[in-house]
Amino acid sequence: MKVVYFQRKADIGYYSIEGFFRTMRSYLPSEVQWVVAESTFRSEGILKRLYNAIEAAFRQGDVNHITGDIHYVSFFLRKRKTLLSIMDCEILARTSWIRRQIIKLVWYVIPEKRVALITVISESTKKELQKVITCNPDKIFVIPVCISPSYSFKAYSYNSIKPSILQIGTTLNKNLFRLFEALRDIPCHLTIIGKLSEEHESAINKYGLECSNYIGLSEDDLVRRYQECDIVTLISTYEGFGMPILEANTIGRPVITGNILSMPEVAGDAACMVNPFDVAEIRAGILRVMNDKDYREQLIEKGLRNVLRYRPETIARQYTDVYNKLVSSVNIYPLTSA
Repeated sequence: MKVVYFQRKADIGYYSIEGFFRTMRSYLPSEVQWVVAESTFRSEGILKRLYNAIEAAFRQGDVNHITGDIHYVSFFLRKRKTLLSIMDCEILARTSWIRRQIIKLVWYVIPEKRVALITVISESTKKELQKVITCNPDKIFVIPVCISPSYSFKAYSYNSIKPSILQIGTTLNKNLFRLFEALRDIPCHLTIIGKLSEEHESAINKYGLECSNYIGLSEDDLVRRYQECDIVTLISTYEGFGMPILEANTIGRPVITGNILSMPEVAGDAACMVNPFDVAEIRAGILRVMNDKDYREQLIEKGLRNVLRYRPETIARQYTDVYNKLVSSVNIYPLTSA
């Protein structure tokens, strides 16, 4: 079968979706012949998006897999052969009412009517999506993200004097301001991956934090940042999945994350869970991981077991099962996510 992966125009700072599917594709069976169809234009403006959608109609395969973000290219694709992957619904929570209605219609409601099946990356995202669209729940598969083979266990000696904390991401949902406040007067070095705003820098100075910042890292450089750290934080107020949890688990670093939405689902018992809205609880979690050697080592051990659930060959097999359903075009419902 020929599977066409429709993906957004490459842009600086947006690699997570593309990286995940690139890893997964390398584990697909030989029966799946795949090509990537990248949109000509960035997803902006009506005319450019219309061009991307029309262009997609001329690039179809036996299976059309829209890999996220450009949901609207489904408009002119063959419905019975099209699969849409939805990463999250977070954008609907941070826009004005009018813009939210437009995005809901163009990115969620209409695309759902134009595809045969949908995949989401967590049960949490599935629950969110079902509040946004109305469809047969059997149409939505939960297939998680797989971990890149670039990540592997790396032993280290914990720095008990001034541990290095790695924070992945700087967007609003990453909850940096509460993290900064929680770290006040705690001896540590904070490494942040992602662009910092003036407000971030002001808060870093306010709380007297020792900090370094990296932007636009390659995957190899990012892996090195994980290897060099002592603790990883992802204390987000929103995550559709939470890939840094698995990356920290794989490298063998203890991770502190939020106790809401997808994060407990992804981490299982392999992370220190805290309320992301409670600065005191965040601080207590950080201090526990820093000061309790046994607890820290338990998290690392559990993390190495946790990542076995996200092996790329397992995820590739789940996608292949869905592709076979689309190719057969019979008895699409009911489906199981097993």
